[in-house]
Amino acid sequence: MEIIRATKTAEQAGAYYVRIRAMARKHKIPLNLEFDEHDTPETKYIVIVDDYLPVATCRLYAIDDNSVMLGRIVVLPEYRGQGIGTLVGKEVEKWAKELGFKTAVVESRDNKIHFYETMDYVADLSQKIVGETFTCYRMEKRL
Repeated sequence: MEIIRATKTAEQAGAYYVRIRAMARKHKIPLNLEFDEHDTPETKYIVIVDDYLPVATCRLYAIDDNSVMLGRIVVLPEYRGQGIGTLVGKEVEKWAKELGFKTAVVESRDNKIHFYETMDYVADLSQKIVGETFTCYRMEKRL
């Protein structure tokens, strides 16, 4: 497996490929909801590649000077259960810390809270986010 900090269009396309295949298609999410105002050429993405195939991704963007949003952590279904999601999370946190952020924030689907708790994120169950596709909760971690 290779970890890529996707800064080129072709690498970012790998992130989009994973998201379309594993989220938009599976959950029938229209592309205009899967890809939002935070998916820009300036957005940073981690892409995990197995041989030549992108298999996992995550994006990060600044919320403010100290906080970064980590989102769209996605692993292709056939690669799940191998620790790749955790690998993506650790790499994106490392990059965020290198960029000077102090706090990482995720908006976790309710059925993925445990995954983030294993990575030391703390859920604020009072911050329920009801979106067009999923119900999520805000979680934070000090970097």
